[in-house]
Amino acid sequence: MRKKLKEKISESLTSVLPVTVIVLILSFTLTPMPNGTMLLFLLGAAMLILGMGFFSLGADMAMVPIGEQMGRRLGPGSRLPMVIVVCFLIGVFVTIAEPDLTVLAKQVPAVPDLVIILTVAVGVGVFLVASMLRTRFNIPLAPTLLVLYIGVFLLSIFVPNEFLAVAFDSGGVTTGPITVPFIMALGTGIASIQGREEDNFGMVAMCSVGPILAVMVLGICFQSTDVAYTPFHIPTVLDSQDAGREFLNGLPAYMEEVALGLLPIVVFFALFQMISIRLKKRAVIKIIVGMVYTYIGLVLFLTGVNVGFMPAGYFLGGALGSLPVYWLLVPIGMVVGYFIVAAEPAVHVLNKQVEEVTSGAIPQKAIGLALSIGVSVSIGLAMLRVCLGIPIYFLLVPGYAIALILMFFVPKIFTGIAFDSGGVASGPMTATFLLPLTMGACEALGRDVLTDAFGVVAMVAMTPLITIQLLGLFYQWKVRRTQEVTPAEEREIQLVDGIIDYDEEVEA
Repeated sequence: MRKKLKEKISESLTSVLPVTVIVLILSFTLTPMPNGTMLLFLLGAAMLILGMGFFSLGADMAMVPIGEQMGRRLGPGSRLPMVIVVCFLIGVFVTIAEPDLTVLAKQVPAVPDLVIILTVAVGVGVFLVASMLRTRFNIPLAPTLLVLYIGVFLLSIFVPNEFLAVAFDSGGVTTGPITVPFIMALGTGIASIQGREEDNFGMVAMCSVGPILAVMVLGICFQSTDVAYTPFHIPTVLDSQDAGREFLNGLPAYMEEVALGLLPIVVFFALFQMISIRLKKRAVIKIIVGMVYTYIGLVLFLTGVNVGFMPAGYFLGGALGSLPVYWLLVPIGMVVGYFIVAAEPAVHVLNKQVEEVTSGAIPQKAIGLALSIGVSVSIGLAMLRVCLGIPIYFLLVPGYAIALILMFFVPKIFTGIAFDSGGVASGPMTATFLLPLTMGACEALGRDVLTDAFGVVAMVAMTPLITIQLLGLFYQWKVRRTQEVTPAEEREIQLVDGIIDYDEEVEA
């Protein structure tokens, strides 16, 4: 166990270190950072590294097995009414306690926080049911997503501009570190009964659409112009004692949020264990230990990213936006986006599942590279929006149009992976570092924060849909190229590529 934990912490160190180095370089050159904010950031980075390590191990030991076991019990053999009720309740209760959703709700003071949270939770619950029914009745994913997104953009015509960016952002923030591992594992469990590889993915994609539609309907119903964002305040930290106090003050809130988020999963698993799963004692103990690891990991991660990374992101955005060469926001944002996606906890879960489901045919590195490129492009476009005041519609409409067209040309499994990756990539790192970075830049340049800064989560959720599917086109071309050559030509290609040794060829 200790060896695995060390491996996970080492992986998280590799993921968090590049972002930390970039922030340090910027603070020593273009944007000198106050000592207190820098101290918060460094302590936050340390908590991120430990938190991701514990979370990754806990997800492997508990979240994934629980989701898979429950998915198998909710397969074709189960009664349909029970499946609908259970899936709806799971979607609602797990979403309510997503920490990122609380952050989003506070940005819309025209609507009570509880109304926003319940609206989004119901949206996820309804679409988790829809996703389960799609899999159960063998409905293809691509046409389903096409119809849903056409509906999203048609409905958006009637939504007030102040709600538009928040609605698209809600689709990203609700698929966070608590919901993603569980929902993905749930899909894997169902797919193991159905016997179709492509059904392992797509459930997170469906659940990302629900919140967008729900918040749009809410915006139409309220029709209020009293929509604003809550200005961010960088805490005053003079010494290490002040820094420690900030983390200690934030810790209880995240301990409570994570406990509430994991509680529904624990309760549903306990019920399923008593009624139908009936795992052996040793397996149950392993899951309990895994849930403890998951809890510790998420508390450390969320405390570190909210208390440590959020002030640093907001300060850097404001400082870069205040420079005479403020256009540097675009390339710097792209570099940060390229590396920061690796620090999203749920990304590691997705990468591992892709490699396992495809038996290594699609390696983790390939998915990770496509995600990094996608997020890099999205942050570059988001910063370009801030610099030039480009309406978010001008980017989302063509972006989703390209993604939806690509669906019909790539292997089915890549469509599911791509649309799942959009929700996975737009997690807590986006909400607590990239969004404050954009908000700080927006304020420095005198832009409207609500319309120009919000939407960055939506951008991060959109571009991976394109890059992952382009990866699918590449793999499809590669497979066809291999099938078209004769065995002798294939051996010659391998020889040229250095896959086999020249001496072996001579002996042959």
